Amino acid sequence: MKRAFLSLPLLFILISSSAPSQTATPPNREQDEKAIKEVLIRFVEAWNRHDAKAFSLVFAEDADFTNVRGMGAHGRAEVEKMHAPRFATNFKDSNQKITEIKIRFLTPDIAAVDARWEMTGAKGSDGQEIPLRKGLLNFIMTRSGGQWLIMIMHNMDLPQQ
Repeated sequence: MKRAFLSLPLLFILISSSAPSQTATPPNREQDEKAIKEVLIRFVEAWNRHDAKAFSLVFAEDADFTNVRGMGAHGRAEVEKMHAPRFATNFKDSNQKITEIKIRFLTPDIAAVDARWEMTGAKGSDGQEIPLRKGLLNFIMTRSGGQWLIMIMHNMDLPQQ
């Protein structure tokens, strides 16, 4: 009867290669924050071009969107459909900018993001220009396939001070 013999170094190599690494590389928060901010840049650029298709592409396929009036859309296609007529009318001359961003990572692939915004050039239903608007966007953003997208968004107007 032959006995299997493993040398101590070989046994160590086998055990250490099959065990989960305790020294896994921590998430690169700086890189993730940059990627999230780039999504918000694309969000604002699409808004300012009044391009509903490009605007919708920063949202996950099954995203939920809620505007300042509480009206919502589910899914990227519905976000586009909701914005197309507004970009052609009330918001066709609008310009939005983000003035402050706060990011909190809930997990390595989920972030809560608050973004304060300002908008000029929007028009009311009567066609009159609305004075400077300020608001807050609340996002839950997720990373899927290495790409950050908006999963949930709530928008609110802030009171004028």
